[in-house]
Amino acid sequence: MPIFAYKGLDGQGKEVRGLLDADTPKTLRALLKNKGIRIVEHKEESADNKNGRKRTSLAPRATEIDLRRFTERVSINEIALTTRQMATLLKSGITLIESLTAIVDQVDNEKLKRVFGQIKSDVNEGSSLADAMGEHPSVFSQLYVSMIRAGEASGALDEVLIRLANFMEQQARLNSRIMSAMMYPAIMLAIGGMIMLLLFVVVIPRITKIFDQVKAQLPIQTRLLIFTADIVKGYWWLLIILFGTSVYLFLRWKRSEKGRAIWDRFVLSAPVLGTVVRMVAVARFSRTLATLLRSGVPVLNALDIVRDVLSNEKLAEVIENARDAIREGESIAKPIERSGQFPPIVTHMIAIGERSGQLEEMLEHVADNYDFQVNQKVDGLTSLLEPVMIVFMGVGVGYVVFAILLPILQLSQHVR
Repeated sequence: MPIFAYKGLDGQGKEVRGLLDADTPKTLRALLKNKGIRIVEHKEESADNKNGRKRTSLAPRATEIDLRRFTERVSINEIALTTRQMATLLKSGITLIESLTAIVDQVDNEKLKRVFGQIKSDVNEGSSLADAMGEHPSVFSQLYVSMIRAGEASGALDEVLIRLANFMEQQARLNSRIMSAMMYPAIMLAIGGMIMLLLFVVVIPRITKIFDQVKAQLPIQTRLLIFTADIVKGYWWLLIILFGTSVYLFLRWKRSEKGRAIWDRFVLSAPVLGTVVRMVAVARFSRTLATLLRSGVPVLNALDIVRDVLSNEKLAEVIENARDAIREGESIAKPIERSGQFPPIVTHMIAIGERSGQLEEMLEHVADNYDFQVNQKVDGLTSLLEPVMIVFMGVGVGYVVFAILLPILQLSQHVR
C-alpha cells in the first residue's frame, strides 16, 4: 500500500501537511475528509532503494534537488524502538502485514514511515521481509537484514526481533556514553580557543600600542606573543583555509585503503586511546557474533558481518583470517589467539565456549565484561580530562598574562 504526502486545509482554514497510508488517491481523499481536512495537493511517496533510484514515477526531476537526502535521518534508537514494537505485535499473534500497517501508522519519522510503507507494499506483493528491508541499506544494516532472514527461515522472527532490539539499544547506550565523554573536552577546547582568540584579536593589539608609544625593548616572550597576535589578526582567513585544507586532506587520506590501515594501527597502539578502542571493538565483536549465532546465522556468514561492523582494518583483517582458517577446519579461538590482537581472556573464553557448546553464552559474558570495562575507563578518562583541560587552558592564558605583565613590570622599575 503506497504512502501519500498531502497538503490540505482543516476546518479553520489552516494549512496541514502529513503522510498517510492509502490504497488510492480517492481513498486518501475519503480518509482526510473523515478527519475534517480538505485536500489541496497530494503526491505518492517512496523511499530510495539500494541503487539510489526512486521506486515511484513521481520522483523529483533531474533539475530538482531532493533535500530530504540531507535533512532526514533515522537514528539507531528509532530503529530499535520500531523493532521492539514489531516484535511485540508479532508475539501477540498479529500477522506481519497488520504489524507493518500498525508500524506505518505509529512511526513519527517521515523517512522511516516511507520506508516501512514500501516494505509493507513489497511484502504484500510476495517479497520476504528480509529482501524488502534489504532494499533500504541506509536504514537497515547488513547485520539487521541477515538476522531477519535467519529469523524468517527458523520461524522465530519475533524472538530475533527482540534480540535485535536489545542489541541495538546496547550499542546506542555505548555510543552515547562515548560521545558524552568526547563532548566535554570538545567544549572545553572550544571555550579555550575563543578566549585565546579574544586575547589575540582584541586585548593584545591594544596593549601593543602602549608598548609602541613607550618604545621600550620588549622581552622575547612578549615579542613572540605580539608576532603571533599580528598573524592571527592579519591572516585569520588564511589560517582558516589552511586548517580546513589540512582537515580535508587528512580525512581523505584516512578514507583511502592505505591511510585507513596506517591510522587504525596507530590508534590501536596509542597509549590510552588504543586501550579504549580495543575494548570497544572486543565488546562489539563478541556481542554481534553472539547475537548472529543465536539467531541462526551460519558462523562464516556471521564472521563476514562482524568484520564489517568492527570499523578497524587491523582487527577486521584478523576476523577475515579467522574466517579462512575456520573454512579449512580450525576453531574460532586459534586464529584469533595467533593474531595477538585480542586479549588472552577473550580467546580462552571462546575456546571454552566452543568445547562446551556454549559459545553464544561465553561471547555474551565477554561483551558484558568489556562493556563494563569501557564504562569504567570512559568515566576515569572523563574525570582525568577535567583537571588536564583546566591546567592546559590555565597555562595558555597564564603565558599571555605573563608576556604582557613582564614588560609593564620592567617599565615600572625604570620609572622608579
